Amino acid sequence: MSNDAVNFEGTRIGVAPEGWTATLTGSGDPKWTVESDETAPSKSKVLKQSGRATFPLLLKNTTSIKDGFVEMKFKAIAGSQDRAAGMVWRAKDANNYYVTRANALEDNVVLYKTVNGVRSPLDIVDRKGGYGIDVEVPANIWHSLRIDFTGSRFRVSFNGKQLFEVEDSTFTDAGKVGLWTKADSVTVFDQISFGEAQ
Repeated sequence: MSNDAVNFEGTRIGVAPEGWTATLTGSGDPKWTVESDETAPSKSKVLKQSGRATFPLLLKNTTSIKDGFVEMKFKAIAGSQDRAAGMVWRAKDANNYYVTRANALEDNVVLYKTVNGVRSPLDIVDRKGGYGIDVEVPANIWHSLRIDFTGSRFRVSFNGKQLFEVEDSTFTDAGKVGLWTKADSVTVFDQISFGEAQ
């Protein structure tokens, strides 16, 4: 499995990382910056989203992955409406993509599709209805989130444990990977890795 791991040790503090496009779904003013954080899993720097928008989005410019994985470490710091950290895959643009996210206010992990800017949760395999999986997501602690996607099957893992699978064929082509938050979430990210299934 080819694998690109991204940290932000070589990036200046206070600016967005090179090679990524900061955008959003909906409206608002996202703010993606590299900041120092002594708790960072990589060493000393993290990527922080501290703006407010419907869904702040950061897409990795050169990625085009059809079947593969995305994995990241994140820490939810603040947010009264939301404390979310998500990963995007098969993104066509800022309004069309899959996203799985963990939420420290709701204590759950959910997988959605966003089609023409409208987000809707997807049903978990072998379960009708419901909304994601309830799991504790304590704030101010580093967690890991991973998505493995092959064909129409997506497998979500949280802190090394597989949580659930989803089946959907809305977006079948290769697309960009990226990071995602919601509303007033203040979230930091580190050690982002992604690659194609071999």
